[in-house]
Amino acid sequence: MSAPRTALITGAASGIGAEIAQTLFHEGYHVVIADRNEPDYLANLSASDRRIRFISTDLSQQADCQSLVEQSITEFGVIDILVNNAGFQHVAPLEEFPEATWDNMLQVMLTAPFLLTKYVFPGMKQQGWGRIINMGSIHSQVASLNKAGYIAAKHGLAGLTKTTALEGGPYQITANLICPAYVRTPLVERQIAAQAETLGISVEQVESEVFLKASATGKMIEPAEVAAMVCFLCSDQAKSITGASWTIDGGWTAQ
Repeated sequence: MSAPRTALITGAASGIGAEIAQTLFHEGYHVVIADRNEPDYLANLSASDRRIRFISTDLSQQADCQSLVEQSITEFGVIDILVNNAGFQHVAPLEEFPEATWDNMLQVMLTAPFLLTKYVFPGMKQQGWGRIINMGSIHSQVASLNKAGYIAAKHGLAGLTKTTALEGGPYQITANLICPAYVRTPLVERQIAAQAETLGISVEQVESEVFLKASATGKMIEPAEVAAMVCFLCSDQAKSITGASWTIDGGWTAQ
């Protein structure tokens, strides 16, 4: 890398996004963190280095998506890498699934990635290099009960990734989808604790018998594993890898 490249990462205040942001920062990238809340780790990184910036963003709003890209370009001159990571979950049967929640999930997890890709594409095409990395899920490939909004968004993201790869190919812009199963994040750990209380069993039992029941390895995925995949896909060694779905699921979907 002759000059530091700039990565824009959504949903990077915590969880997988935070791990990706910090990993890319330590690898020497300029990093733009897009989230509604400023991350706790930012002060430690930005105190001694101006290569990282937080931009408060509501991804459900088109104007915020456009402003995010414009501010990032103003700050660093170009966006080389876009990581569409932001997302959230809601669990309810189809007939009880709130319509407003459905709209918001699709906006944040499918429309926002489309908009951000659209806005960064001209700069990537002009320089003849770019990386679009979309954070899917095993639910980009298979379904589960009571997760209609999440699964529809993640399936849609798989299609958007393929189209982006086809249109970006002539300009050396790659697009890939990462599809993890359960990753050990604060959000997932809270879900495990809630299930333990509801079912009246231990946290360890919920993790092994509920969350990891379909996993061949029987282990939770660590955020660093996902961040490592992002780093690889950003590298020149991955220049011919595009339009692909990269599953990190401990063998979940091998069945």
